[in-house]
Amino acid sequence: MQKLTSYILLTSYCCLVWQLLDMPVHAQQQIVDPDFKAAVERPAYSRGGPTVAIDEAHSNLHTAGGQYKPFADLLTNDGYRVIASTHKFEAGTLARIDVLVIANARDLAALRAGNLSSPAFSEHECEVVRDWVRDGGSLLLIADHAPFGNAADNLATRFGVTMGKGWVFDRASPSGITTQLVFSRENRLLGAHPILAGRNASEEVKNVRSFTGQSIGAPRGATMLLKLSATAREAETPDDLDAEDAATRSNDPAKGTVGSHSSPVGGRAQGVAMSFGKGRVVVLGEAALFSAQIVRFTDGNQQREMKFGMNVPGNDDRQFALNVLHWLSGLLK
Repeated sequence: MQKLTSYILLTSYCCLVWQLLDMPVHAQQQIVDPDFKAAVERPAYSRGGPTVAIDEAHSNLHTAGGQYKPFADLLTNDGYRVIASTHKFEAGTLARIDVLVIANARDLAALRAGNLSSPAFSEHECEVVRDWVRDGGSLLLIADHAPFGNAADNLATRFGVTMGKGWVFDRASPSGITTQLVFSRENRLLGAHPILAGRNASEEVKNVRSFTGQSIGAPRGATMLLKLSATAREAETPDDLDAEDAATRSNDPAKGTVGSHSSPVGGRAQGVAMSFGKGRVVVLGEAALFSAQIVRFTDGNQQREMKFGMNVPGNDDRQFALNVLHWLSGLLK
């Protein structure tokens, strides 16, 4: 059976590590799904909708013209005016937008030098964003598995949110572990919030799937949208993930003890929402669920393909994305 680390390297980690450093991926190809349809049957805004700015000023891995193009197209078709934010955060630049989206920011120079803990934002920028939200702005902050939690930590703490900074996993059936998590009404891991209810029954979110992220801690007064299960754990590195996977598949003590390479994160989340002053904030610990990607890779002599995000059938990730923006833009109360 294929090792967990090999699975992650092929489908997520390897591609992301190379992209962290803006280097080519040879054995794998990670692309936006060309067949993803971003049409919206009943747009929220006919014209002149709120302005959504997607950050591209912090070496972001997910941008409006890149891995978040499906997300940007979806919002555009819902009536929003979607623009790229290409400048460092200042009060003057934020004043012209309604919703700021920051997805997987990074300090690229520090990463190339081997520093995985460097923040992507200056302290001044964090204060600017905090004050802008407090005065009525809306923020969608997304920070994926390591090292993105470190990069966004100083901004998240301005809103009382803590970053797990690792790789969340849960037990898989019949054995092993998985980093692709399901939050549903059936497993009671979806919270109670207008984002999940939608404007009517047709917009209710019943099943969200995430694709390898970190845990986040919610401050008092925030709502956990995507609650981690009592058995969820977080590993610091892919090697730790692989050790946990091996331990769950074997009764041999030589294979290690379950939990010896990770920490429990039950009671934390992968999605939270809160009011902050006059503004609103949503923080997600996983980025791919708002994308539509295909990873193509070679497995032995075979070419394989896996999908990640809103293009994966059987979940409500697309509606979840729309509802998050509907709440941040004030359409949902």
